[in-house]
Amino acid sequence: MNRVSDVLLTALAPAIWGSTYYVTTEFLPDGYPITVSLLRALPAGLLLLLIVRKLPAGIWWHRVFILGALNFTLFWSFLFLAAYKLPGGVAATVGAVQPLIVIFLSRLVIGTPVLFFSVLGALIGLAGVATLILSPDASLDYVGVLAGIAGALSMAAGTVLSRKWSPPVSLLTFTSWQLTAGGILLIPLTLLLEPEFPTLDGTNLLGLVYLGLIGAAFTYILWFRGIAKIDPTLISTLGFLSPTTAVVLGWAALDETLSLMQLFAIFLVLFSILLSQQAPRLQSLKLKPFSLTPLK
Repeated sequence: MNRVSDVLLTALAPAIWGSTYYVTTEFLPDGYPITVSLLRALPAGLLLLLIVRKLPAGIWWHRVFILGALNFTLFWSFLFLAAYKLPGGVAATVGAVQPLIVIFLSRLVIGTPVLFFSVLGALIGLAGVATLILSPDASLDYVGVLAGIAGALSMAAGTVLSRKWSPPVSLLTFTSWQLTAGGILLIPLTLLLEPEFPTLDGTNLLGLVYLGLIGAAFTYILWFRGIAKIDPTLISTLGFLSPTTAVVLGWAALDETLSLMQLFAIFLVLFSILLSQQAPRLQSLKLKPFSLTPLK
């Protein structure tokens, strides 16, 4: 496949993640975010593990649990805490700082140059997400803001380390390891914070199957594939598609309004992604990368 195909396949992951809000509100029991995260990660991870029939070996045991914690356990926990403490628009906007974190973290960890147009694309995308979903009367809760930033840091670190620690196994195997490890680490959190297991009906089970198989297993295979083939700084802005998809889906399926300003914001998000993808070519024409020394 060429690079455009790789980017489009990777973009499917955050686009599908944007449906999580709709599925959560319409199909899942209310008030059990950690339990839902556990039921989303662990069954999907175990199912993939049964398919690949391969366990980590040696150094990969602790690496897989670190990645599982960053990409799933911590990220989903902080994400839900931010969502509970902040209005949805504020939570999503705080989380949209992730591409900026990836840009600078990639430089420090794997030596990727910090490109001016990558930073500009991330800033434009952040502005687009804020314009798209942030209401004028949105209030701030400092615990929620810190949780949102912590979630962005966690996912950014997981993205960069997934590139740095590329295992000699298939993407299906790598995804199964991380989902299973993340799910296992969610068990004590669930027992501590949500000890009463919810009663699940057919609709709830349908939502969990979608979030587990499509919203987790399938999408993270695509995401990790993208990380292996494309520089993390170039794919990080694809994450802006998630809140964009959520807004468009809310308009299409939940009868929510879509203003002219929001349409302009969608244009900003798409432009920011295009600009970020073209950053290396534009940089070679005009500017030199910022100078930062990578960590050894």
